[in-house]
Amino acid sequence: MKLNVNAQSHDITATVLSDALIELGYKDAKIATALNEVFIPAALRKTTPLNDGDRLEIVAPMQGG
Repeated sequence: MKLNVNAQSHDITATVLSDALIELGYKDAKIATALNEVFIPAALRKTTPLNDGDRLEIVAPMQGG
């Protein structure tokens, strides 16, 4: 399936968000996710289904001052 991740197209085999994050290399990363512009809490990633053409935004927290 095709998934648009941070404005770049990716072909993935995962069908749920948690598996897609592993496939994309974010296995243990501390990140925030939004699917089709809706925030998805980490606790719901294992049960959040993906569909062809979905838009996924992945954001890593940054420190600064």
